[in-house]
Amino acid sequence: MGWAVIATDWLTILLALLLDLIIGDPHGMPHPVVAIGRLISVLDRNLRLSWLNERLAGVMLLLIVVIFTAGTTWFLLKILTLLMPLAGWIAAIILSSTCLAARSLHKESSRVASALMGGDLPAARHYLSYIVGRDTGQLEEPEIWRALIETVAENTSDGIIAPLFWLTIGGPVTAMAYKAVSTLDSMVGYRSQRYLLFGWASARMDDLLNYLPARLTALLLIVSSPLAGCSLSAAARITLRDRLNHPSPNSGHPEAAAAGALGVRLGGASSYNGEPSWKEYIGEPQNPIDEHAYHRMVKLMYISTLLMAALCMLSAFCLRGFRVQFT
Repeated sequence: MGWAVIATDWLTILLALLLDLIIGDPHGMPHPVVAIGRLISVLDRNLRLSWLNERLAGVMLLLIVVIFTAGTTWFLLKILTLLMPLAGWIAAIILSSTCLAARSLHKESSRVASALMGGDLPAARHYLSYIVGRDTGQLEEPEIWRALIETVAENTSDGIIAPLFWLTIGGPVTAMAYKAVSTLDSMVGYRSQRYLLFGWASARMDDLLNYLPARLTALLLIVSSPLAGCSLSAAARITLRDRLNHPSPNSGHPEAAAAGALGVRLGGASSYNGEPSWKEYIGEPQNPIDEHAYHRMVKLMYISTLLMAALCMLSAFCLRGFRVQFT
């Protein structure tokens, strides 16, 4: 007989967030997402050779990666807790922190911003290529600032708010399962000829798991706007008006809230793997998209993160001890 904790304890959430904010992802240190990515790469090659139906192979990829990730996390924490409860708790904190990306999002985006402010356009394009899916080789400065703000807004949801949401609901096991789905989506969830069928299940599962967090992120960005020196009313208005102006069912919500708060216009022309792409406009071009807009976006990201952490810790405290029993 086993059990699953529905609400993790509030102290684990607090310490995991502090660990991410202070240390982030140290260079050269083992990281679960790297291991998940390697597993996906191996399965990508082998399942394609073993299955004639690519959509079914993609479903198997999703099931194998998520079950393996969640099962390995549960087993590791279970063994460590049996051997030494304190070791299990510390491992839970460390694993939980690897699911969060506040510091790394700031660090990677600031490299792009610093290169732009230093007048090094080739370096800015290079650094941007690590954090966005679009082609960056020919982007000019305004387009780079736009891409930077869009990715910070979107990843505030995918990389911070959503992991905190699932961590609160089911602890490190659920948070790691979410990261597995998120990694799958980033690797195979493309509408290209190669992944249209094979990545379908992973992309749809990512949409499902981010449905509530994306809308919660928009609300948090709206509430955070006055604290970041932005407009709450504009953030709310643009969110209601433009949240569906995006091919993703979720990404438009945080992007619309950010665009409204900053008074900028996002969307427009892009290119992916050499193929031109057009996204409907989100927001209004009241202010220029520049380093000032970027710095306000980072403030919005951090304030939203702290508000979400407070909500999660309060929820975990209220639900402390609540478990679902499995036989």
